[in-house]
Amino acid sequence: MSETLVVVSKAKAYIREKSEMNTAASAIEALTKIVQDACDRAIENAKKDGRKTVMDRDFTASSV
Repeated sequence: MSETLVVVSKAKAYIREKSEMNTAASAIEALTKIVQDACDRAIENAKKDGRKTVMDRDFTASSV
């Protein structure tokens, strides 16, 4: 497993509050993969625009 990119306690608390369900460790791993993929696409979008700064617009619905 790579470095976790989400705050595990916050993700678990959110899921618990919304659903009264527990959160498996594998769910956090999957969520981290989603975040990594979104960041990778955002980085590519910024590069395509010739920027060295990733901005909110790089995380568009069409790129996520």
